[in-house]
Amino acid sequence: MARRRVLMDLRPLRESPAFRRLWTGNGLSSVGGQMTTFAVALQVYTLTHSSAAVGVVGLAAAVPAILFGLLGGSLADAVDRRRLVLLTSSGLTVVSALFAVQAFLGLARVWPLYCLVAVQSLLRSADGPARRTFLPRLLPAEQIPAGAALTMFAFHMSLTAGPALAGVVAASWGLKACYLIDVLSFAAALYGVARLPAMPPAAGGARPGVRAVGEALRFIRRDQVIAGAFLADMSAMILGMPLAIFPAINAERFGGSPQTLGLLVAAPAIGGIIGSALSGPVGQVTRQGRAILVAGAVWGAGLAGFGLAHTFWLAIVLLAIAGTADVISVVLRTAVVQVATPDRYRGRVGAAEYVVGVGCPQLGNFRAGAVAALTSPAVSAVGGGLAVIAGAALIRWTMPALARQRAAESTARATAADAPG
Repeated sequence: MARRRVLMDLRPLRESPAFRRLWTGNGLSSVGGQMTTFAVALQVYTLTHSSAAVGVVGLAAAVPAILFGLLGGSLADAVDRRRLVLLTSSGLTVVSALFAVQAFLGLARVWPLYCLVAVQSLLRSADGPARRTFLPRLLPAEQIPAGAALTMFAFHMSLTAGPALAGVVAASWGLKACYLIDVLSFAAALYGVARLPAMPPAAGGARPGVRAVGEALRFIRRDQVIAGAFLADMSAMILGMPLAIFPAINAERFGGSPQTLGLLVAAPAIGGIIGSALSGPVGQVTRQGRAILVAGAVWGAGLAGFGLAHTFWLAIVLLAIAGTADVISVVLRTAVVQVATPDRYRGRVGAAEYVVGVGCPQLGNFRAGAVAALTSPAVSAVGGGLAVIAGAALIRWTMPALARQRAAESTARATAADAPG
């Protein structure tokens, strides 16, 4: 019994064949996607020998997601979400195939890569929000935290396994093989979606467009629980995200070798794997909003400690602790948002969550780099971590409904909102 309480809850995989197929397909495709991400960055750097040029890849991905993510969510609330994901996933397969084509043709240009990344991001702006609506349709409310934990486990596994596998494949067979593996991995994802039942939005859906986006944003603003969950994530990412200062701290304190930098970058993802694997107790949390704020504060404390650490193993441990807290926060936020959102809004609210997830880490890395340039990398890390803790306390004070939130009350409120009349 104690083991079951500690380890990740596997009931969604055992009891829902549809979720199992979707999870397996998405996991395999995510590994392929990380291989393409690795290959694009390496190809751009090989062509330009410029870190700034590699940075433009992130910009090409972030801008379409931020500009069109909310509109993609309004589309997900207007049509059958299963069909939409089949369409967008097919488009993403074509984009991955075009990455492979340009590699086989030997095009020594970066602009095709930037264009393909932008198109890929545009398709994901509709694909991501629509996928986020699947969980409440496939699992009962009490299993949604477990489903979110399993999803995050697969995601963090892809973050570690994908680049590692891509490095081996690229060294042995070249970047072309990385792109081809990504294309083949989409077969698993498409199969998982194709076997799902039809998923039309409740109440016939809403007409997509700016008005539908505005309606969803007003809904988020009125609901303190959902708005508070979003603000907690924005605060944690914008004030705390530290990746931009890893190279400088690695050079100042740990010798500057690529191996130590790789371990620093991997440490939060390793923490994410640990947090997902030991997420059994998360499903038993009744006051999920309060737990989101506590996990965010632990994330901040881990980052502040990292900024003070001069021993390499201690820095790795603190980053892993921060990553563990972050994944627990994400699992809880997913459960809160999915359960508290009426079905007719889920695509648009999921789009807002998608935009926050894509844009805020980038803003956080910009903040970390700017503060480090004005002061020092250590000040950036410590100050960012302490600011995250202060942000969690401020949200707790100004939005008490989030801390008082109970899972059963959120379920009842969303069910009532979806009821006819």
